[in-house]
Amino acid sequence: MNTAERRYVASRSHALSVLYASYAGPAATKGLGMSHVKRLVLSIVQFLRQQLQTADLSADAKESVEVAVQCLETAYGVSLEDLSNESLVVSRPLLEIFGEALPREHVQTSHENVPEPTEAQKAEAEKYKQEGNNMMKLEMYTAALECYTKAISLDGRNAVYYCNRAAAHSKLDNHLDAIEDCKRALEIDPKYSKAYGRIGLAYASLNQHQKAKECYQKAVELDPENQSYVNNLRVAEEKLRDMASSGNGDMRRPSGGGGGGGGLDFGSLLNNPTLMNMAATLMQDPSMQNIMSGLMSGGLSQNTGGGLDALLQAGQQLASQMQAANPELVEQLRRQMNNPNDRNSSNQDGTERNN
Repeated sequence: MNTAERRYVASRSHALSVLYASYAGPAATKGLGMSHVKRLVLSIVQFLRQQLQTADLSADAKESVEVAVQCLETAYGVSLEDLSNESLVVSRPLLEIFGEALPREHVQTSHENVPEPTEAQKAEAEKYKQEGNNMMKLEMYTAALECYTKAISLDGRNAVYYCNRAAAHSKLDNHLDAIEDCKRALEIDPKYSKAYGRIGLAYASLNQHQKAKECYQKAVELDPENQSYVNNLRVAEEKLRDMASSGNGDMRRPSGGGGGGGGLDFGSLLNNPTLMNMAATLMQDPSMQNIMSGLMSGGLSQNTGGGLDALLQAGQQLASQMQAANPELVEQLRRQMNNPNDRNSSNQDGTERNN
């Protein structure tokens, strides 16, 4: 469809939407007050505008969505200005409400009803899974999602495929879809700790921290040695304490702990036993002791720049040793520095390697 055709369709759609609002609207919304209808339409418009910003849409698709938004705004008399009207704005995202209202038959359906794949289908599904894992490493999340979906279509009895697809959904901010896939994975394998970890992440991303805590607790119960799950559980508990103390269910204030370092929460870091144990271990390394001894002996007080070089050398060596000893913790610190307002600082944000 070329530009002229799209404009023609837009004009026709615009006219039809006005006619629908004038004549069919009252019948179609019988039993609902107009304030409810307007709130619903405003939520739809808000959702569509968010899709324009976040969804992986082609240029033609985006133009079509924009036309749909304009038609709805004209037909029902809503606009972006209405988002500041508390009597019209819905507190929860439309997609979240829709997901919770959907019937759960497709989730509750036993995987035993799924046909047993042939050996050839299993092998082909594994190839798609591996391709999806490669796409995840390249941060091509939509492509990864498609690969995992193909794997599931060939072998719908494999919990790993659903859990891996959940990770791709999380990266694309499709948190409700991630929850559904994790539930399917757990239906197949109720002791799949990674699925509990990832569904916990999805709930946390939706600010449902009580549910996130329960999922992380189950993940820790199944895999107590996994530090990511332990850290996630601690963060969820902190969120719940913050919510209880502030009376605000949507904690978006910056993390406390010093204000410096671009918002880095030093208090949280110093209370991290894994980080402190690693620092103590590294300080026992002879080469690190020599560097620190040079610094403590007055190297930084000189104006030659040698002290700064020694400090940089110490920092680089510390970083490289931390990366080798615990890459997950290094990734956690990197994310906290890049996103100082995000306290969901565990490895369950999708960076955890897929199976």
